[in-house]
Amino acid sequence: MNRFEEIYNEAKYDKWFQGFAAFCRIALALSFIPSGFVKIMGERFAEGLPSNNPLGHYFDALHQTGYYYTFIGIAQVIIGVLMLFQRTSLLGNLMYFPVILNICVLTYSTRFNGTRLNTMMLLASLFLLIWDYDRLKHILPFKKSKRNPLLLKRTLGLRLRFIFFSASIAVLAIIIIGTSYLYEITPGNSEAECRNQCDKNPGACEFCDCIYKEGKPLDTCLAAFNKVKDIRKSNAK
Repeated sequence: MNRFEEIYNEAKYDKWFQGFAAFCRIALALSFIPSGFVKIMGERFAEGLPSNNPLGHYFDALHQTGYYYTFIGIAQVIIGVLMLFQRTSLLGNLMYFPVILNICVLTYSTRFNGTRLNTMMLLASLFLLIWDYDRLKHILPFKKSKRNPLLLKRTLGLRLRFIFFSASIAVLAIIIIGTSYLYEITPGNSEAECRNQCDKNPGACEFCDCIYKEGKPLDTCLAAFNKVKDIRKSNAK
């Protein structure tokens, strides 16, 4: 842990890392405050997402939960405001992380096209938790360093910046490219977007009809898609 704390304190007192942490805080706060106000006003979140989209089903059901929907909006606004201020940012992020983790799992499970952005938001929240390690370490089951962090030699400098920001760019590239090939077929954010897959993917049109015209669950449509695909492969032989 001593080596980790040396690297951590080097980053903690670096203006580049401080600026990046501030950017993450503000960006995450601004991602929650507007969506929270939408819920407080009683409006459906992601208004442009069709009701028959798998995630659209979820938003429609959530919209019908009455004051629970309003409660979620109020919680998001509170979290966002807490994230805006450095003194309360840790409390805000401790509330933010489980929420964005839940949203991220939800978008992956429904094959939503916004999974890239949600994954980036999750990683940004995780970075801020690590950034506040000096405030969290007192409740973590790790051996504490007895050295004064202000007395540690700051020798990593530009190398630490280069490694961190190069790794960040590599992770973003993996997320963008990886999510493009994560699923064989997706419902898209609209019927037209879904049908763009018809030319290159046998059974895609039937899949889109199942989602948007028949309004069936995603698992049911995926099973029908795989069945059509297997039949066409058998006929091709």
